[in-house]
Amino acid sequence: MTFQAAIFDMDGLLLDTERVCMAIFKQACEAQNVPFIEELYLSIIGCNAKRIEQLFREGYGPSVDYPALNQEWRVRYTAVVKHQAIPVKEGVIELLEWLKANQIPMAVATSTQHDIAIKKLELAGLDGYFDVLATGCEVEHGKPHPEIYFLAAERLGIAPEVCLAFEDSNNGTRAAVAANMITYQIPDLVEPSVEVIALGHHIKPSMINVLEHLKAQRS
Repeated sequence: MTFQAAIFDMDGLLLDTERVCMAIFKQACEAQNVPFIEELYLSIIGCNAKRIEQLFREGYGPSVDYPALNQEWRVRYTAVVKHQAIPVKEGVIELLEWLKANQIPMAVATSTQHDIAIKKLELAGLDGYFDVLATGCEVEHGKPHPEIYFLAAERLGIAPEVCLAFEDSNNGTRAAVAANMITYQIPDLVEPSVEVIALGHHIKPSMINVLEHLKAQRS
């Protein structure tokens, strides 16, 4: 395996964000008297804002005031993530340090909007590792479309097929594989579906296992 760059998803992959986000969405549902539907919520993980709205409108139907629910959720969520560091997931620092020591350029490709993504990385102490950032508000098509991965690779100046891509969600994994990247999936809240497993990418339980695999491949 030869690779020249590494591109990371952020929420649920670098940062243990998804549990925080889901808990806050439950609070927003309660405040707006809207039922929390776990299956529907899990389906939006890895999607950008446009796709999330589409899925929620389809799932809840016209009876739910989506703008009000979304505003309630976003205000509560932003109040947390702009002021509190989200925990870094196991093995992330070790992997980033190893890639840095091997002079591998790195990027983040996240569905999160730009200003919040920057703040999350800064608060977690991860911003110094990455050369470029590609965010959901900068692309027309969100994950599982590969556009955001192509954008990140373009900003790095590296061909997609020699980029490592790291994802937790099924939506993100589909995007990375569609971009023809060397893809690792480290599941978080959602296990890989049968269809996603069939894509033939690497699936590892933690970043520690990813690092061990990469070291073995390079030796």
